[in-house]
Amino acid sequence: MSGSLSITSAMADPALLDLPWDLPLDAWPNDTIAALPKGISRHLVRFAHLSGHVAAVKETTSDMARGEYEMLRTLQRLEIPCVDPIAVIDGRTDADGEPLKPVLVTRHLKFSLPYRALFSQTLRPDTATRLVDALAVLLVRLHIVGFFWGDVSLSNTLFRRDAGAFAAYLVDAETGKLYSGGLSNGQRENDLEIARVNIAGELLDLEAGGRVADELDPVRISNGIVAAYRSLWTELTESESFSSAERWRINERVNRLNALGFDIEELAIKTDDAGTTVRIQPKVVDAGHHQRRLLRLTGLDAQENQARRLLNDLDSYRATYGKAEVDEEMAAHEWLVRVFEPVVRAIPVELRGKLEPAEVFHQLLEHRWYMAQEAGHDIPLAEAVTHYVNDVLRHRRDEATVIDPPTDAFTMPIDTIAPMTGAIPVADDEQDDWRLKV
Repeated sequence: MSGSLSITSAMADPALLDLPWDLPLDAWPNDTIAALPKGISRHLVRFAHLSGHVAAVKETTSDMARGEYEMLRTLQRLEIPCVDPIAVIDGRTDADGEPLKPVLVTRHLKFSLPYRALFSQTLRPDTATRLVDALAVLLVRLHIVGFFWGDVSLSNTLFRRDAGAFAAYLVDAETGKLYSGGLSNGQRENDLEIARVNIAGELLDLEAGGRVADELDPVRISNGIVAAYRSLWTELTESESFSSAERWRINERVNRLNALGFDIEELAIKTDDAGTTVRIQPKVVDAGHHQRRLLRLTGLDAQENQARRLLNDLDSYRATYGKAEVDEEMAAHEWLVRVFEPVVRAIPVELRGKLEPAEVFHQLLEHRWYMAQEAGHDIPLAEAVTHYVNDVLRHRRDEATVIDPPTDAFTMPIDTIAPMTGAIPVADDEQDDWRLKV
């Protein structure tokens, strides 16, 4: 290996020196190459084994490699889903001293697939829709931080898949540019048009090769990405102001996002003299995400849909009571002690066998939301608990049901429960009113 080899890396891996940099990338030996599915690229890309993981090595120019390396590092600091840049290798020469192309080295994203690997198998239409949603979320997140992609395509994206849920990650950032003042509508529209044309072309190419399911319409899917982007951008960027007595309207905003297929990761509420401004950041999450997060924060072991609802209430509690800057684990413990546990203790002993605590709380949140919709204002949590126990829980069919129990079977310690947690229900896949099933 030539002594003029230059490695630019924030944390240089000594194993980089073991790769055959004195050979053209297309001549690397098989024992170095990792056999992984690869997307279409204008540059030669090979996967190589590196220190127990796999690295993607892309031949390009020196300026483009360094520019993309810095851009990926910047996007990571902005918490944008993208591949992890490892190094730029320059000054490569072969055995005869002839110069070889510089390369950009990135860490391969585990459990991810390029779109050609996804669409080479038969996919259900709803699965394809989730893929579209994930790419729309990625593009919106990029535009929110002021990143103009310039080459939006399935080929420049990796997808992680888990039980039908997808998350999209940016792979190729060489054409991208970050604008500190944000993007203009024209720049966003340009990126959208590039996405529509590129994605339709990529899927039509697969269709011509007989590698997509018959029911998948490339043009419809391409247009669907644009439609999902527009709906999501509107929900994310439009401010909504209302009086402090109408916090139940936050739920409507969340439900509209749920109807688009997005789960809520963050919820921020800013209060001023004019009212309350709501800003919501959605994310397509992996299967089991809510269950794992709830268990980590509170120790509560719940089903995924239950965990989603409890976490929404926790996040709303943090936002409403100024706990956004407090350590997440501390805020979760406070919510558990002040909100969840008092509600569970407030359930009469003879009714506790009907439902598990997480399900009781989940149904209470939705019951409270229906009450607020009908009343046109927030309902105190204590009032919602009383109403739910007497009007819903008591009438569930159960062997342990007590006939005509006294209505004052419990007392609610109001001062131990935050009266306005801004509980946020999340729509289930089934559209039927749950109250009709009890």
